Amino acid sequence: MDKIKDTRSFMRITHRYLGYFLAGIMAVYSISGILLIYRDTDFLKNEKKYDKIIGKNLSEKELGKELKIKNLEVEKTEGTVLKFKQGTYDSATGQAKYAKKELPFVLDKMTKLHKAQSKDTLSPLNTFFGVSLFFFVISSFWMFNPKTKAFKRGMIFTIAGLIVSIILLLI
Repeated sequence: MDKIKDTRSFMRITHRYLGYFLAGIMAVYSISGILLIYRDTDFLKNEKKYDKIIGKNLSEKELGKELKIKNLEVEKTEGTVLKFKQGTYDSATGQAKYAKKELPFVLDKMTKLHKAQSKDTLSPLNTFFGVSLFFFVISSFWMFNPKTKAFKRGMIFTIAGLIVSIILLLI
């Protein structure tokens, strides 16, 4: 293993090996992040049909929650059968027949990384990854000697990136 002599060597060595360690995780996060940008489209999604029995006499809101369909709207009611864009629900029997567009299994699991909450099993991984990325931000300033032209130019790009980010957040 490399010798740690000072803060600069510590940052460079840790940055290097942590980067290698996190390369796979970063690939998964980048792919799933790109997929989440297009979650409002049918990009890479397949239609999956469901036919199941759920609770009887559910309200429109309860039905949407039970079927995990956001913004479910009943378009027509014929007797006890409620018709909505994705399918039908018989409130007397509780039978729901509907279709949903979903990502393939592996891609769906990858996108759940971004949606993890503190109660989820993935939350420690997300926290570790977030802290590691923040370490990359900080340790990158030890990659070059502060007196070099590369470091000074890097600081200009850092400030420009920060300004662009703030402007995009405020728009």
